[in-house]
Amino acid sequence: MTHDARRLPPGPRGHWLLGNLPERRADPLGFFTRGRERYGDVVRYRMGPFELYQVSHPDDVKRVLVDNVRNYQKTRLMQRLRPVLGNGLLLSEGDFWKRQRRLAQPAFHRERLAGLATAITGLAESSLQRWGPLADSGEPFDLAAELTRLTLAITGRVLFSTDLSDAASEVGLAVTAAIEESNRHALAVLPLPLSVPLPSHRRFRSALRVLDRLVFDIIRQRRAGPHRTDDVLSLLMETRDADTGEGMSDAQLRDEVMTLVLAGHETTANALAWTFYLLQQHPEAEARLAQEVSSVLGDRVPGFEDLPRLRYTARVLDEALRLYPPAWLISRTAVGEDELGGYPIPKGAIVAPLPYVLHRHPALWEHPESFDPDRFLPERSGSRPRFAYLPFGGGQRQCIGTGLALMEGQLVLAMVARRFRFRLVPGHRVEPQALVTLRPRYGLRVTASRC
Repeated sequence: MTHDARRLPPGPRGHWLLGNLPERRADPLGFFTRGRERYGDVVRYRMGPFELYQVSHPDDVKRVLVDNVRNYQKTRLMQRLRPVLGNGLLLSEGDFWKRQRRLAQPAFHRERLAGLATAITGLAESSLQRWGPLADSGEPFDLAAELTRLTLAITGRVLFSTDLSDAASEVGLAVTAAIEESNRHALAVLPLPLSVPLPSHRRFRSALRVLDRLVFDIIRQRRAGPHRTDDVLSLLMETRDADTGEGMSDAQLRDEVMTLVLAGHETTANALAWTFYLLQQHPEAEARLAQEVSSVLGDRVPGFEDLPRLRYTARVLDEALRLYPPAWLISRTAVGEDELGGYPIPKGAIVAPLPYVLHRHPALWEHPESFDPDRFLPERSGSRPRFAYLPFGGGQRQCIGTGLALMEGQLVLAMVARRFRFRLVPGHRVEPQALVTLRPRYGLRVTASRC
């Protein structure tokens, strides 16, 4: 790939007032993909009053996320998620973010992940038992909703030692309402305050009350409990300020718990949903996956020690994350001037590496639209640039739960592959919905059959 030497990055002109916002709102994935195809690896857009620079060269992505990371902060658009996520790990900056990240990190160390595998497979087994009668009757169901229910239960158990199974339906609806309104708010040229009594704002406030009630219940129960548990909530509750000796307030804990609850279950559920969608489209890969799982596990439930031998299972998940990365867009605001791909980046501009576009770049991926798990074999991936593949972001702000999400995905995928096959209900429409995460817009209506 070569960089254009012109000083002003190319890009579509757009509306005189709104710029490229209408096209971005109507079809964000297609819009940004076409932008790279037509204009190259650095594209300039105007989103209402903001300038956005899309970067699709791994060297430029690395500069934003690693080499010059101090020059790039979370964008003003991302900050419009603050009513939901507060000042949690996703949105906080500077020394406060470093402290919170350092406090939470031990909960995600590899040694601890090994001890969480049994909890994950136990909760997955409960879901599989619930799906059995549906398979026997041939009754259609929404697999995406079922996976959301499962990953919420896993997140509650492994991060907060809390059973969230009964709250799954209510939380799922609240998360959808909160994300959709946050997305609309983020893309508005002049967003109205959420206090304005619009129907969408009332739905948002109602959803936020549901989520706040859930999170504050978790915190209250832990404060009242007599026993310490070795989880991320305990680590956060036990920390003390070096100067004052004070612990985190309930409001601070709320922001961190809310971030981990939403990020911990929403992204993994979407990754698994897209994985099963792709497998039902590619029966040869589905059969190969089942063969590996049967060969490695027999009739056993998988454990942490089995993961290195479930190599094809891991590659299937990697390839699904390539084609449908739940975190499909990364955005930063340039604190000062910079240069990317030979073009000047002005202070205050939004810079956006888009994993969805990067993962389909034909200069980086052979036959990028094809589902090919073996592209992640060592002999085929060794020369690929590190920042060509970013399902969990990169650099110091890479998702803290990457290891947990991959382990969870691999264990659930192996358990399901041994027991069930899924087929889309005829006529069911599958379309990616690019909000904060990349989810199936209409869910995944499937029928199941036993293996």
